Amino acid sequence: MTTDPYWSAIVLAAGQSNRFGGGKLRAVYRQRPVLDWVMSGVLSCPVQEVLVVWGGDPQLAQDLPDDERIRPVWAKDHASGMAASLAQGLGAVSVQSAGAFVYLGDMPRAPFGLASAMISAIGQGAMVVAPIFEGRRGHPVLLSRPLFDQIGQLTGDRGAGPVLDQLGGQLTLVEAPDDGCLFDIDHPGDLLV
Repeated sequence: MTTDPYWSAIVLAAGQSNRFGGGKLRAVYRQRPVLDWVMSGVLSCPVQEVLVVWGGDPQLAQDLPDDERIRPVWAKDHASGMAASLAQGLGAVSVQSAGAFVYLGDMPRAPFGLASAMISAIGQGAMVVAPIFEGRRGHPVLLSRPLFDQIGQLTGDRGAGPVLDQLGGQLTLVEAPDDGCLFDIDHPGDLLV
């Protein structure tokens, strides 16, 4: 008897929102907070755990949906950049997990419907899977467990990009249905898009 692999999701929600002026993930986009859109999508995916990495805004951890799969993870070094938050999330992933989706908390239109195709690509040998739209790689990204240590060593305010750029054929791209894999909220005006 075989069992389906265990999959995790990491939601990076520890940024400082400096360009936005603070409070970005609780700002209202299309009548709901930005992070609510992200969490609704993540919870629709075939994942057994959702790690929400938070930093400077403790209210985010308190306002998460009521779902037993969700676990807030405090990123003590969140001010040093995205790499520290990602490392904190990867370090908290269950040991039984085959891989982790990485979602950005400020991307309310990420294409959650691609999760099954992304998992299938990992099952066929890909190390990483990402959506692509009009030639641009986007989010979420699905990382296989063998990459966790290498990505966890990154520093600065970039995510896994430097590692992904070196993977060549081990990176599989899945066509996204629209530009939601690229769209993020950086400035208050983005809430109107």
